[in-house]
Amino acid sequence: MASRKREKAKPGRKALSKGKLLNGRKNGANGSVTASKSNGRALAKPRTQAAAKRAEPRRSEIVLPVGYKPDEREPFMSQRQRIYFRNKLLTWKEEIVRQNRETLQGLHEDSSQHADLADRATFEADRALELRARDRQRKLINKIDSALARIEDGSYGFCEETGEPISLKRLDARPIATLSLEAQERHERRERVFRED
Repeated sequence: MASRKREKAKPGRKALSKGKLLNGRKNGANGSVTASKSNGRALAKPRTQAAAKRAEPRRSEIVLPVGYKPDEREPFMSQRQRIYFRNKLLTWKEEIVRQNRETLQGLHEDSSQHADLADRATFEADRALELRARDRQRKLINKIDSALARIEDGSYGFCEETGEPISLKRLDARPIATLSLEAQERHERRERVFRED
């Protein structure tokens, strides 16, 4: 009788017999959890490596607060900052792809012939200008993909020339930047000198 009272006094522990529930999950042949004892407590372990990988937290599970902006007081290129810039680059890329689709759809739909030569010339000039802008954006997509690859390999945010961190303000304004402001200015001065020669 006294032993039963002791068992009832410990409601936090649950039985580990076959078919019984272990912390709300079934433990048995069909269950995905096995139990082991450590320090008198039952621990749940994934049965397979795939289950272990699913149990690990993923990078994409980190949710940034609304209105988050990278801050100079944080460690440079912390996980939050990398997620922020990855999201910014992906959003930018999606917007460019959407605009390109709309342009192509508009070009296919608007294939009407213009009787007036001035109207036709204006239409062709507008079309050429839009196609040139889309070509620039296609090159921009390559730069965005390159920046996303740098985020993955850990080199994003560091100047390719000096290896020093690029300022967060510069990266926020131009997330595909590969040079720090000083290195970019030196690069532009060299270009001007070569152009003048």
